[in-house]
Amino acid sequence: MSKPKAAALVEPSRIREGLPFPLGATWDGLGVNFALFSAHATKVELCLFDASGEVELERIELPEYTDEIFHGYLPDAHPGQIYGYRVHGPYEPQHGHRFNPHKLLIDPYAKQLVGSLKWSEALFGYTIGHPDGDLSFDERDSAPYVPKCKVIDPAYTWGRDQRVGVPWDRTILYEAHVRGISMCHPAVPKDNRGTFAGLMCDELLGHIKQLGVSSIELLPIHAFVNDQHLLQKGLNNYWGYNSIAFFAPHPRYLANGKIAEFKEMVAHLHDAGLEVILDVVYNHTAEGNELGPTLSMRGIDNASYYRLMPEDKRFYINDSGTGNTLDLSHPCVLQLVTDSLRYWAGEMHVDGFRFDLATILGRYHEGFDERHSFLVACRQDPLLSQVKLIAEPWDCGPGGYQVGN
Repeated sequence: MSKPKAAALVEPSRIREGLPFPLGATWDGLGVNFALFSAHATKVELCLFDASGEVELERIELPEYTDEIFHGYLPDAHPGQIYGYRVHGPYEPQHGHRFNPHKLLIDPYAKQLVGSLKWSEALFGYTIGHPDGDLSFDERDSAPYVPKCKVIDPAYTWGRDQRVGVPWDRTILYEAHVRGISMCHPAVPKDNRGTFAGLMCDELLGHIKQLGVSSIELLPIHAFVNDQHLLQKGLNNYWGYNSIAFFAPHPRYLANGKIAEFKEMVAHLHDAGLEVILDVVYNHTAEGNELGPTLSMRGIDNASYYRLMPEDKRFYINDSGTGNTLDLSHPCVLQLVTDSLRYWAGEMHVDGFRFDLATILGRYHEGFDERHSFLVACRQDPLLSQVKLIAEPWDCGPGGYQVGN
């Protein structure tokens, strides 16, 4: 006769209330605070994964809600913890809401992503092929196909590093692609080619200096998505203008898989007398229009993050030409973008930014305004006002050509 199994003990939840600030996953030396903005969600589940990011170990409901921020503190979480979110709320596309807890979501404040997007019908909040289109609701789990977030330890010894501070009238920009610039240079070690580590090569930096330039402007380095239609043609998104995480470097550009590699690259460039400018894409995300996948902001709070048609919030305003447009007139979206800029300028020591389709960043629903909250925030911020800010002064929306404004 077999021995009876002991009853499973139900352990009390170890999650504490934590703090609503800062947003994202923040390691304090003892544990990790998780905080996520959503004005319309009813519940947020923190999903913890194993080190590979393939096995979901548990789901923990964030216990507190303060000023539209869900938050909780895990005392046993550490740097290296892999996580994502499932966000509950109404699925009412006609009212702008596309919550679907079957879809694992990337934290907009994630500092590092692991894994790559694997295209699957499970990534979509609606059921592809359903007669109701995006008004239908899909219950397949997207976790196996989505990049996961990783808690980082931001500690780094910068030593004597400081900004180069080239005056505007002596600034000569060299636009460079992180992957392209080092792929064929014979002096760059093979394993470092196409990565931030490749840009630390003395011979490569010497070549750039000989050209007489003062500043390297790196094409988008934020984590981005390979578009499904490109992959179907055997192609890749080489340029990177399809961001999905504004705080995380693109995983493929890290030779050693550690965030410190980007900081080391900046220190090497500064030591060579070169400024580092980032080409940044804050005008849209890789989630596309109403027929796109649910990867992050769409499932967290679609009605807050994106500009939607006022007459039918099922559809997106498309001033970017890529399917959606971020709504920087919303205070928490404005905070997301300015927090991202401060992170790269402060924590990562970059010297400035070039804004893709910058007119969008200065447009209210009524049109472009040179006194838009985003532009004013950059001018008055004690850190951002001191770095180089370069605008691409147009977009395809109404009144989009704003050269000189």
